[in-house]
Amino acid sequence: MGRTNPTFRDTLTALERRWDDYRRALRRRDQPHFDRLFTHAREHADASGLLNHQNPMDPVLVSIALEQQRAIERLQSRVDTLEATVESVPDDPTGRSDC
Repeated sequence: MGRTNPTFRDTLTALERRWDDYRRALRRRDQPHFDRLFTHAREHADASGLLNHQNPMDPVLVSIALEQQRAIERLQSRVDTLEATVESVPDDPTGRSDC
């Protein structure tokens, strides 16, 4: 019988385990953020597996960057909407400010 190559998800799980000591050394408040990074990587495991890169950390980092870019663009869109809303509010004729 032939050998089965590990899937990228298997490789990612092994990679995450190698970072266990680092995770444990993080402050508790940072651990959920660290976990979220690997969640981002898992969300793109199919694409990463197709890449079949020699260094599995490279597609992991690109996956994390991709998710962070999506978050940045979502937040920028919200900021743009809020700024447009604030700019469209007429000035208070009394000169008072709620700020």
